[in-house]
Amino acid sequence: MKRLLRLAFPVAMVLLGAAGLHAQESGGSELRYGPTNSGPVPIPPAERGLATVVAEPWFKVSDQGLQLEGPSFDRDNNLIFLEVFGGRVFKLTPEKTLSTIVPPNKLAPAGIAIHKDGRLFVAGLGNFKDTGSVIAVNSDGSGQETIIPASAGYLVDDLVFDSKGGFYFTDFRGSTSEPTGGVYYVSPDFKVVTPILKNMAVANGISLSPNGKELWVTELSRGLLHRVELEDPTTIAPYGTAIAYHFTGPAPDSMRADSDGNLYVAMYMQGRVLVFNRSGIPIGQILIPGRDEGHNLRTTSLAIRPGTNDLYIVTNDAAGGMGATIFHAKGFAKALPLYSHR
Repeated sequence: MKRLLRLAFPVAMVLLGAAGLHAQESGGSELRYGPTNSGPVPIPPAERGLATVVAEPWFKVSDQGLQLEGPSFDRDNNLIFLEVFGGRVFKLTPEKTLSTIVPPNKLAPAGIAIHKDGRLFVAGLGNFKDTGSVIAVNSDGSGQETIIPASAGYLVDDLVFDSKGGFYFTDFRGSTSEPTGGVYYVSPDFKVVTPILKNMAVANGISLSPNGKELWVTELSRGLLHRVELEDPTTIAPYGTAIAYHFTGPAPDSMRADSDGNLYVAMYMQGRVLVFNRSGIPIGQILIPGRDEGHNLRTTSLAIRPGTNDLYIVTNDAAGGMGATIFHAKGFAKALPLYSHR
């Protein structure tokens, strides 16, 4: 017992000293704001030591706070993206010439995946209650085809193709107290829809690992990152589901994977992107300029330019006066070759 007390005494002194240091930094018995806890979106303590870079403005889309989403590169290196509430789908050429592919509409698009035949598959939230859909259009916006009709009752938020030409999509329905959303798989002939994960509170971002065997999903309202091991496109492996990460604060949105299997998760209302390795362990973050002053917090999604590690992050400042902007940073590894480029 005496030996245990001798060992415990110095440890206790260290802990007491640390507590005194923190109390001193906080002004004795008074809490004070400092560099690590001030501003609208301070970095959570567990994430402050991550490798961190600051993105740079790359292209100003609009002086208005358009809700940008769904960036994806086509085979011609054009960046295709959309704005949710107006319904438009845009094309930005490598020379930074911006044009509109799909004019304003009531689709409320939220995600894009590109088929290897060049068609754009656009996920729409419809009335944000029960009329979500998926449409396909040619690269110039013509030839619209309904893949999942609004009458099906989903709120389709995001989608990703697998190597067979089928796709997974997230159902944006539900809440923390009534989790009615989920994840579904649509067969390559687009005729069969199979549930994969149910009882989710606003399923949002979705991505596949480089080998297609792991499905990653963000659950916006519960702040969770799901990892799902797949035996085949519609079968989860035994004990194959796990919560890889619990996020702090709002709110995990869309995500992309790189060729090393790292995941880049856009943090909506935090103005940053969190990066996880293939095991779901956080390894880095990208900060958006203006976040410490409450600007550019609506970081929704990103794309990685094929053949490079160049990331393009879409965000907007809502009514904050800084409009809608695409930011650029460099990631850990090159882009994962998607179905569109195979």
